[in-house]
Amino acid sequence: MALVTTQQLQDYYDHYRDSEITFTKEITHILKVDPRQIYVKCNGNQWPCIINSTSLMACRIIVGVKGGAYAMLSQKETGPVQVRFCFTNSDGQLISFFVNGRVSDIKPYMNSAELAIITISFTQRPPDDLIERLGTLLDANANAMRRKDERIILNADVKRKLGLAKEEAIVQIQGVPRHCIIRDLSFGGVKIIMVGIQKYVENQQALLQMRFEEPGEVIQVGGVVVASSPIEGRKDILMVSIKFGDKTVPIAYRIRINNYLVNLRKHVFAPAETTEQKLAAAKAAQEKAVAEEKAKMEAEEKAKAEAAAQGAPAEGADAAPADAQAQAAPAEAAPAEAQAVEEDQPAEEAPAADAAPAEPAQDAPAAAPENAETK
Repeated sequence: MALVTTQQLQDYYDHYRDSEITFTKEITHILKVDPRQIYVKCNGNQWPCIINSTSLMACRIIVGVKGGAYAMLSQKETGPVQVRFCFTNSDGQLISFFVNGRVSDIKPYMNSAELAIITISFTQRPPDDLIERLGTLLDANANAMRRKDERIILNADVKRKLGLAKEEAIVQIQGVPRHCIIRDLSFGGVKIIMVGIQKYVENQQALLQMRFEEPGEVIQVGGVVVASSPIEGRKDILMVSIKFGDKTVPIAYRIRINNYLVNLRKHVFAPAETTEQKLAAAKAAQEKAVAEEKAKMEAEEKAKAEAAAQGAPAEGADAAPADAQAQAAPAEAAPAEAQAVEEDQPAEEAPAADAAPAEPAQDAPAAAPENAETK
């Protein structure tokens, strides 16, 4: 089976939880159910049973009315019930698990007096292994209708992803096997190249036989030839279109086509979605940065406006201390000069030095007349 992600499992559960699958021989083979390992367990005892059908919400089991399972499960107050599922992996290893539930209905199986069919409703989500197996099958059936005409052009890479062993196949027309080459295929049909005469091919029943790998199997799909045309330059070589019948397409073929289309969508569209998400995230980040820058500018303008409204008083208040400091500077310098003088000259002589210039101013007028008389 293809690798299934957690998200895909959740999608399976959400979309197909109520879809019921009847365990036919083909379904049992596709799901690789081991019917010998299926049990129902109740009150510490377990009995073998047959799973008639199941969904992701409930299952229906078949038991004999004379057995211990029926005697226990048909009681009015039945305890918790567990159904043991068992599958075989591709490597041959068994995988088994119990699903918890409760008895919700009991009735005769196909009006039989010896068999009863018991419906057990699950009380919790079943394990991922059951969701994967049932979901893969249900998704293939759903897409076989929705994407019926979606063509897959065959090449080396597509052939490898489909698990198709080779492009060459065998087609039976009117019961006569013929070699052919597959050109493209889909859920609903296929185009092949084969040797033949057009009038003996058109509208005839056809059975296409293809060989696949991993796991190795041969799948046959029945249909009818709906169109044919000669290859250019060769009248004996035809391009033939075969339309499959809805009921003749095996589930194994549907699962292989569906796995390819699902993986193709996952790889083709996921990068585009991621790019769109990155662009959206970058745009959101840019818009956020612009909004933050705008808010910052508005805050700065608001702060400037508030400062301008309070600017005049603030400048006057700042100027006054500056002027007072400027005026105080000489006053601070004067004591420094006086200190320098006091260090060079004794303190008692300082007043005399200051008064000396005043004495000549008083004696000058008296001296002048004496000099005049002498002459």
